[in-house]
Amino acid sequence: MFGLLVFAAGSLVAALAPSLTWLAIGRAVQGAGAVSAAVTALLADQTRDEVRTKSMAMVGASIGLMFAVSLVAAPVLAGWIGLVGIFALTGVLALLGVVGVIWWVPPEPGKHKDAPKGRVVDVLRSPALLRLNFGVFVLHAVQLAMWLALPAMLVQAGLSRDHHWQVYLPAVLGSFVVMGGSLFQLEKRGYLRAVFLTSIGLTTAVQAALWSQVGAAPSVALLGGLLFVFFYGFNVLEASQPSIVSRLAPAQSRGAAIGVYNTLQSLGFFAGGMGGGWLVKHFGASGLFATCAGLMLLWLLVAWPMQSSGRGSAVAKAG
Repeated sequence: MFGLLVFAAGSLVAALAPSLTWLAIGRAVQGAGAVSAAVTALLADQTRDEVRTKSMAMVGASIGLMFAVSLVAAPVLAGWIGLVGIFALTGVLALLGVVGVIWWVPPEPGKHKDAPKGRVVDVLRSPALLRLNFGVFVLHAVQLAMWLALPAMLVQAGLSRDHHWQVYLPAVLGSFVVMGGSLFQLEKRGYLRAVFLTSIGLTTAVQAALWSQVGAAPSVALLGGLLFVFFYGFNVLEASQPSIVSRLAPAQSRGAAIGVYNTLQSLGFFAGGMGGGWLVKHFGASGLFATCAGLMLLWLLVAWPMQSSGRGSAVAKAG
């Protein structure tokens, strides 16, 4: 609830910002109020191992769905209420989130209140958790960086920016449908490792394919198909990684482990935006997608030691 209130305060600062500097300050305060780590830790405490990935996927699906809806709704809202109104709306939604936590979210399990406190240093010493932290950093760096070049490719393919949602929305929604029909069933059968590594491989292949299409005048259909494959792999990884982190971390360190994981996720966004912009400026879209493909391939090599351990679970050995 404290995080949501901080986010609401940041929204207010951004809505009333008289200059770009104050707008940046408001956005920074919003970021300081991020609650994804607390939400994920609380969800992990309240779910069994057998349904945890599905629970994480539902949270991830809601985030992904809102991302897709925002691509359609944000331009319309900006025309109606302007940038000030959009920030005011995010503040109101944050306050409604506080109400939701008070009235609908179950309380934290009492068994953890007297448990020994976990330490961040223990999380940072775990090779298995470090592999996952590296993975989420790379995934979100690549996810953000690719958008610095992909919209221009869609424009070159003949689709105006106002109609890009016609590609994004079906790709996102279709990927959720396919993920729901494959991930959970395969996890129950003990194939989480295979699905996890395959998803990394798919996202790597998409970056390589985009690299090959720079300057080749790809069609809208081809780019849409590549986006569908990317979002499928991305959503599978978004659903499975937090679940694996929660299983690997000791109960007393679960919040710390997920907090570090989400911090690396946010740093990945930052690195993707900054590094992607630098790559596009100096090496163009070709250099950007080549770097993204290389990073994904590196992650695949780092993640390869992961091994299945029991029904529907996976661990990464320290060796």
